[in-house]
Amino acid sequence: MSLIRQLAEKYKMVSIVGMAKNAGKTTTLNYLIDQAMDWDVSLGVTSTGRDGETVDLVTGTEKPRVFADAGTIVSVPVQLYDLAQAGMEILRMTRYSTALGQMMLCRVAESGYVQIAGPPATADLRALCLEMLGLGAELVLIDGAIDRRAIADPTASDAIILATGAVLSRRMDKVVEQTLHVTELFRLPELPPGELRGKMEDALAADRIAILKKDGLHFPAMSTGLAGSKFLDEAIDDDTRCVYLPGALTLSVVSDIHPAKLKKVLFVLKDPTRIFIDPKTWRTLRKKGFQLRVLKNIEIAAVSVNPYSPAGYSFDHEALLNAMQEALPQIPVIDVKAPRGTSV
Repeated sequence: MSLIRQLAEKYKMVSIVGMAKNAGKTTTLNYLIDQAMDWDVSLGVTSTGRDGETVDLVTGTEKPRVFADAGTIVSVPVQLYDLAQAGMEILRMTRYSTALGQMMLCRVAESGYVQIAGPPATADLRALCLEMLGLGAELVLIDGAIDRRAIADPTASDAIILATGAVLSRRMDKVVEQTLHVTELFRLPELPPGELRGKMEDALAADRIAILKKDGLHFPAMSTGLAGSKFLDEAIDDDTRCVYLPGALTLSVVSDIHPAKLKKVLFVLKDPTRIFIDPKTWRTLRKKGFQLRVLKNIEIAAVSVNPYSPAGYSFDHEALLNAMQEALPQIPVIDVKAPRGTSV
């Protein structure tokens, strides 16, 4: 069974997330659109910003264009409508506005290249996807305008496809290591239902650092953990069960916490996108007994690999594909640069 059919049978909304710029997100999107044509899957396609232009507006480099088959539902702001080479039927004007004008939902009547865009706010993006599903899309694909993990917000979609490749490093083993690290972070265990989760959801609502002790939640007089590990160390005592961190988790957040306390206390984040720790440091923390849970993790539906880097070097297609699949045996891996896409 094709990847697109597997996605359509399991999910309603899937985000394509880049490990870095030029990791192959748009190429992955076009690969899936191409599969949808062959497998008769009705798609909706949107973006967290603008996508489908021929030249990257940030770097000035050439970009792959987005080709939409007839029947595809796309989100297009008013100012991009006339730039489409595809014939498009306007289905409705939405309530969402962008710098490029009011957002429209269109059905592609004649296949061709399109420039898509979508609302940047996560709640609006999800609502727009639901409208696409209501108009007949079986599956909505979300592409980010800029390669960053912020699009992986677990409230934005049901799952993600992680785009990775040679752009990360000239060494294939480093590409695999970094990709494995991100997948492990995204799949961190969720805090199970119960009293402890309820307390952490109260901390989430307060959007403040919270320390759970035997007598309840305590809110230290600081709003972030950045450069505050000394204060956290002082606040954690023998009665501390759990610490909720509302912001980013970096090494500076936990570096001054005594190893015994670090091992004893459970730390909780809203989701894994807030972790900014390199693979080597992460392994060191885990060996010290550092325990971390999330309120919502991120399901990875597949990983796409791009063996080419815009810097001019590349990897052997089969070698990269096999190395990545060996590191991620439970996740489908596809090479979107190989003819018609290759998977293992």
